[in-house]
Amino acid sequence: MLEILRLPFIVHALLTASFAAVVAAVGGYFLVSRGLTFAGHALPNIGFAGAAGAVLLGIEPVFGLFAFTIGAGVVVGILGKDIRERDVSIGVVMTFALGLGLLFLSLYSGYAQRVYGILFGNILGISARAVVATGAAGVLILAVLAFLYRPLLFSTFDPPAAEARGVPVKLLSVLFMGVIAVTISLSIQVMGALLVFTLLVGPAATATRLVKGSCAAIFVSVGLGLAFVWFGVFLAAANGRLPVSFFIASLSFLVYLPVRLLSPMGREAA
Repeated sequence: MLEILRLPFIVHALLTASFAAVVAAVGGYFLVSRGLTFAGHALPNIGFAGAAGAVLLGIEPVFGLFAFTIGAGVVVGILGKDIRERDVSIGVVMTFALGLGLLFLSLYSGYAQRVYGILFGNILGISARAVVATGAAGVLILAVLAFLYRPLLFSTFDPPAAEARGVPVKLLSVLFMGVIAVTISLSIQVMGALLVFTLLVGPAATATRLVKGSCAAIFVSVGLGLAFVWFGVFLAAANGRLPVSFFIASLSFLVYLPVRLLSPMGREAA
C-alpha cells in the first residue's frame, strides 16, 4: 500500500487534503459551536454559482468561487443571532444562488468540466502549484484563527458577557464567517462543493461529543479530519473505481454515528 506514495499525484492529493482537513477541522469547531452548520452547507453551493458565473464571463472559476463564497459568508455574519431567521435567510439565498448557477451553465456554450470539478472535487488532479498555494493559504487562515482565538471563543459561548466586556461580537462574527468562506473555497478542491460539508462539520461534530474543552476538541477534530482524508485517499487508490470523496464521507459518518449514539455526551445531548 505504501508503494502508492511514490506516485506524485497521490502525494499531491494527500498534502492538499491534509492542509484542507486541518483548516476545516479548526474552523469547523467554532462553526458547530456557534450553531452555523447550515451555513457550512450553504456556502459551498453558493460558491458553485460564482464559479459558473466566472466561466460564463471567461475568467478563472476560482475567482467567482471566492467572490461568491466570501460575500455570502460576510452576509451570514451580519444576519445576527436569531437562528431561525438566519437559517431561513440562508436557505433563500442558497436556492437563489443554485438557480443562478444552473442559469449560468445553461448560457455557457463551452466545455464546463472545470465547474463540475468544483462541484464534485478533483483531488487526484491537483498540481504541485496548487499544493503550495493551498498550504500557504492554510497557514495564513490558521494564523488568523489563532489571533482571534480567545475573543472568538468568548463570544461563541457567552455572547452577552463578551459584548459587555467590550468584545466586538458582530465584527468577530463577520470576520469568522469570512475565514470560514476562505476555508470552504480551499476545501472544495478536495471534496467538491457537494461534500465539503464533511470536512467542515464531521470531525468537529464528532470531537465535541468525545471530549470536553475547546483545545482538546480542536485537537481531536484535527486528528479525525486527517485520518478521514488519509484513509479515504488510500482506500480510493486501492479500489481504483470509487471516488475519494465517497470514502471520506463514509468514514466520517461511520465514526460519528456510534459516537453520537453511545458516548456519554452524545446521550446527554440527545
